[in-house]
Amino acid sequence: MRQEQLVCLIILCFPLYDSRLHWLRGDDDPYLNKYGHFSERERLEMLEEAKKMFYFGYENYMKYAFPLDELDPIHCTGRGPDRENPSNININDVLGGYSLTLVEALDTLAVMGNASEFQKAVQLVIDNVSFDTGSVVQVFEATIRVLGSLLSAHLIITDPQQPFGDMAPPDYDDELLEMAHDLATRLLPAFENTATGIPFPRVNLSTGVHPECINHTCTAGAGTLLLEFGVLSRLLADPVYDFYAHQAVAGLWKYRSNVTGLLGNVINIQTGEWVGKLSGLGAGLDSFYEYLFKAYILFGDERYLQMFNESYETIKFHMRKGRERCNFGEGNSPIYVNVNMMTGEIFNTWIDALQAAWSGVQVLAGDMEEAICSHAFYYSIWRKYDALPERYNWQLKAPDVSFYPLRPELVESTYFLYRATRNPFYLHVGREILTSLSTHTKAKCGYGTVHDVETKELEDRMESFFLSETCKYLYLLFDKDNHVNTALSRYLFTTEGHILPIDRRWRSKPWEEEEDGLDEEEKAASVIDVRHNNSNVAGHDRYILVQILDKGTPESVLLWEVSTQRRGHTSQCDPVSTESRYFLPVRSSYFAQMERAVGLN
Repeated sequence: MRQEQLVCLIILCFPLYDSRLHWLRGDDDPYLNKYGHFSERERLEMLEEAKKMFYFGYENYMKYAFPLDELDPIHCTGRGPDRENPSNININDVLGGYSLTLVEALDTLAVMGNASEFQKAVQLVIDNVSFDTGSVVQVFEATIRVLGSLLSAHLIITDPQQPFGDMAPPDYDDELLEMAHDLATRLLPAFENTATGIPFPRVNLSTGVHPECINHTCTAGAGTLLLEFGVLSRLLADPVYDFYAHQAVAGLWKYRSNVTGLLGNVINIQTGEWVGKLSGLGAGLDSFYEYLFKAYILFGDERYLQMFNESYETIKFHMRKGRERCNFGEGNSPIYVNVNMMTGEIFNTWIDALQAAWSGVQVLAGDMEEAICSHAFYYSIWRKYDALPERYNWQLKAPDVSFYPLRPELVESTYFLYRATRNPFYLHVGREILTSLSTHTKAKCGYGTVHDVETKELEDRMESFFLSETCKYLYLLFDKDNHVNTALSRYLFTTEGHILPIDRRWRSKPWEEEEDGLDEEEKAASVIDVRHNNSNVAGHDRYILVQILDKGTPESVLLWEVSTQRRGHTSQCDPVSTESRYFLPVRSSYFAQMERAVGLN
């Protein structure tokens, strides 16, 4: 019997031993020996460590910082907006004087099944948080961090199934939804008096847009409002929020390059002129592409899928460098670089930490081999520094900007790749990330920003996304029985890691009268039937949504097959190969090549 037939037979007959199938190869590959198996005991240990990490940060925030926005973990105090220095946008764009860290932690408490603390936290938010603060905040940050969290927590509370436990506070009366409505209304002045429909970047929550507010905004900042504004509009039956979010995306899309099809990173909202011509997948652009695809998943609006498909094609053509296939052929390791939006020429030689989330989008889009390779490159950088520098120069093999503010993007992609492949490699990656954070960022009262990834000197700041994203993704990575994981096809993560249910309600616009032909039983169904086929789409594009069921477990993983027939090129959704599932996702020789590419011995 051939070895391949033997492997196939054992996979079919003995699925419980899948994490040790690398032994069948008979070689002594150090990478396979290191990453090929992750025991149940190790998984449970890491689950407990992830839980401890969250509560150490959360409890110290509540003890030393609440009701301020963030915890300073070294001096054990809190911080809010910098009222004395309004130009300090690094702080003021994010901190609005609304107990940000507590608001952001709400759905993490629910995901961890802590009903009592969740209910207590919700009541504290209702009793203590007001948006009539006079703070000048960034529309993007207030939307993804605060609006998204309020909506997520409200939907968890009002879910009749209560899958995370009894999360509904006594006498809850839609207060979080009312708060979300209040906040979003205070953001609307950003959309007024703009010639392009693209919003101003900042707004005073009490008085609106300042007359001297700059007319420049980044693409991601203006184009990452679709999910939160769209869900709010549908909950309120009010089209205004959905309209403005779409208007912003349409405005940005209108001004993309007619030569390359790319967008830049900074645009003038009055003239449509690109002030920043850098086009990439990191800061300023990252979540714009993410939300095009996720808005299609959530709302079923094929305009967004068409935009995503076209963007992905141009991104691969202009930004992707290196050999054609991740695990085959010769040449340099694949990498997505920053280019000039007008010409497609390389713009600079650095990539940034936010781009590490791109492989998670590729998983969702079904481009598995690309996702695996994108992730492996960033993981190699992490191994070199026990962190991700904010900017890494791939030519010099050194940081260009050295700080690491506890960002979640690498662990986010690690989580999605593990859910798609079940490969123990990603559990090892998660453990390394968790260990690095525990070793190098833990301070007296929480976890601090790494000021320099080479010296590991800390700054006295724990950003709110550490609890809302970094800890949440680590916990879910190791909690195989969590409801989010056993029902993953029914949830979508926002760009800030807040969970939204994939629900039939979002597929309709209650302010429009639609005859959908559904009977009452179909209307009552809460989960979208993802077995949808539409082969009659303008532009001769065929889109198929498919649900890939893992036969070995009771859960399911959403992969979205995008079959694009454009210019004679067809790109199909990659299946999760046997090798990617049971052996090292990147072949050892290519993995070693990536390590050399980042200067890791």
